Amino acid sequence: MKRFAYILAAVLLLASSGARAQGTFPPRNIPEPTYKELYRPQFHFSPSVGWIGDPCGLTYYDGKFHLFWWGKAESEDLVHYNEINRRAMQGGPRGISYFTGSVLIDKKGTAGFGENTWVAAYTIAARNPEKQSQGLSISHDGRTFHWYDKNPVLDEWSTEFRDPTVFWHEETGQWVMVVGKVLAKKVGIYTSPNLKDWTFASDFGPAGDTEKAWECPDLIQIPVEGTDEKKWVMILSINWAQEQYFVGDFDGKTFTIGEGQPKTPQYIDKGFDFYASRVFRDYDGTLKDVISIGWVSHWDYARNIPNRPGQGLWSIPRVLKLKKTAEGYVMTQTPYPGLETLRGQGVSYTQEFPVGVKPMKFKPASNVYEMDVTIDATRSNVVGFNLMAGNGHKLTVQYDTDSQYITVDRTNTGEVVLEKFPRVAYAKVPPKDGVLRLRFFVDKSSLELFANDGEDVFTFLAFPAEDQIGLEAFAQKKGTKMNVQAWNLNSIWE
Repeated sequence: MKRFAYILAAVLLLASSGARAQGTFPPRNIPEPTYKELYRPQFHFSPSVGWIGDPCGLTYYDGKFHLFWWGKAESEDLVHYNEINRRAMQGGPRGISYFTGSVLIDKKGTAGFGENTWVAAYTIAARNPEKQSQGLSISHDGRTFHWYDKNPVLDEWSTEFRDPTVFWHEETGQWVMVVGKVLAKKVGIYTSPNLKDWTFASDFGPAGDTEKAWECPDLIQIPVEGTDEKKWVMILSINWAQEQYFVGDFDGKTFTIGEGQPKTPQYIDKGFDFYASRVFRDYDGTLKDVISIGWVSHWDYARNIPNRPGQGLWSIPRVLKLKKTAEGYVMTQTPYPGLETLRGQGVSYTQEFPVGVKPMKFKPASNVYEMDVTIDATRSNVVGFNLMAGNGHKLTVQYDTDSQYITVDRTNTGEVVLEKFPRVAYAKVPPKDGVLRLRFFVDKSSLELFANDGEDVFTFLAFPAEDQIGLEAFAQKKGTKMNVQAWNLNSIWE
């Protein structure tokens, strides 16, 4: 009930301005955006004004990327964005809210709305009586969606039944819906020939991390590195704070975890602020990669973050692949290559980590940069970096070559102090052939850190003052070398 309570509170808070739970109208008296606000991300997508939550209906169609949060943006390169509509959902009855869902293109017209119709499938959150069911809205331009008058299309009279992902399963010639049975820690799998009439096929779960809740499921095929093989992967948002995934097989009705896969949870992000990710569904059949975007926040403090007038942001796009290891398949996430077009003039150098704390040779012009570092991990040492440093504040990334643990500490990142803001994250990240590679993407109020070509990823919010742009390196002992490549990144809004 926790997430429902948060969103319901948000609905009531924003009701006077007409906003939905996933809506985008801001409260009154918010100034027009300049895109130069203190915490406005410069290469992540954020809405011009108002709230942004889970990505909904990431779609590639007619040569464009389409992104919904029940507002809508479009992109031709997945680097720059054009915000199209702050309220894409129209015509719903009073007393309901649009919760998370997906968007599909009914290319064959199976639902009877015509070929190539856009269909949004989402959770209808009703307040009287309180329940969650699945509904549809229809569009012929992909920008404004109209309520289907026979909603809901799937109703189990549950208060915790939400976040459908709907896709076409070619092998069985039917639509598949995966939807969260939240407190049961299950994913319901349903099938339909026409998007209107749904038949229960199976449940997946509980499995892995079952502490509190499961929601926002996505079921996709991801390529295995170095082969022509693809494996089915079930991705879940859990405990209102993390994501886990399972690699296995799907026959159109049932998902099963693959033989030899880990019994312990496989987490997608080891930081505190990555949630509700979705992949782009390719309706042109031309995308070479599986690309995901997630929500950069945490339900414990999402409503209190100081980003204004666009409250919230999404992650940079990530390319997903699977790597076969002795312990089974593991997912890798790497930054979308198109972001390289934002690089300004770069620097490249090799040096030893200084004993004590010293400024780095690369001096960012602002907290908007990319840094790619390889570290010789063959010597016993503790080394690291202070990002967003200044005024006695910093965000610290540290690596211990003996324990092989990365620690990220945001205890003292600035004057902004949020309640329930976890401070320190850590994870074991063994080096590869004696080398640890770290890719930093720093963007005003966020850090995305990719370790060892994306086998481990850490995402964090932080809120430094405007003049906290220092970058420092440190070590306990002499002798550890690092190679640095770094770039200031240009703004996508200019």
